[in-house]
Amino acid sequence: MAFDTPPPLTDSDYSILLMTQADRFGLIAAAGDRRIWAGHPAAERYRPEVFEPYFDFLVSAGGAVTLRKGDEIIGCSRFYPVPDQPDAIGIGFTFITCQHWGGSANRAIKTLMTNHAFTQVPEVWFHIAPTNLRSQKATGKLGATFEYQANLDLGTGPTDWMCYRLKPSAEWLRTRDQ
Repeated sequence: MAFDTPPPLTDSDYSILLMTQADRFGLIAAAGDRRIWAGHPAAERYRPEVFEPYFDFLVSAGGAVTLRKGDEIIGCSRFYPVPDQPDAIGIGFTFITCQHWGGSANRAIKTLMTNHAFTQVPEVWFHIAPTNLRSQKATGKLGATFEYQANLDLGTGPTDWMCYRLKPSAEWLRTRDQ
C-alpha cells in the first residue's frame, strides 16, 4: 500500500516533522531519561549507544517523524505498514519526554497523526509490547480497542505485540475532541 508521509503536521502547540539526520542529537537528549523506557522491552534505550542504532533504524525504515513543542524536540514516532492489515497504517515506535506525560501531548500528537492517516486509510493500528502497560493505557484513552495479540515483524524482527485498532468512528471523534 502506498502511504504518503506527512507534510509538517501542526497545531497551536506541537509540530510533527519528517525525521532527518539533523534530529539525531536532539532525540538522543530527549530519550536520555531512563523513566521513558521503564516497562519497555528496550529498557536501556536511554543510553546513547543503545538509542543511536534505534535512531538509524527509524531514519532508514522511513515514515519516522520528530515531535516538537516549539523548537524543543520532545520525542518521535513513525508511520509504518502493518503486515497483517495491508489496507491500514500503523503508528508507533513513539516516545515522548516525561515532562509531557499525563497532559495533552500524547492526545494532540496522535490526533495530528491519525487525522493525517485517516485521509488515506480506513483504520490505524498501534502495536504495543505486552509489558508496556503505560502505552497500552494511553492507547486505550485515544479510543483504540485491543483486537488481538500477534507475532509480527514491524521492521525489527518478529516480536509479540498487543494489537490495537482505531477507526474514524463516532468513538474516535468523541475522544479526540476531549
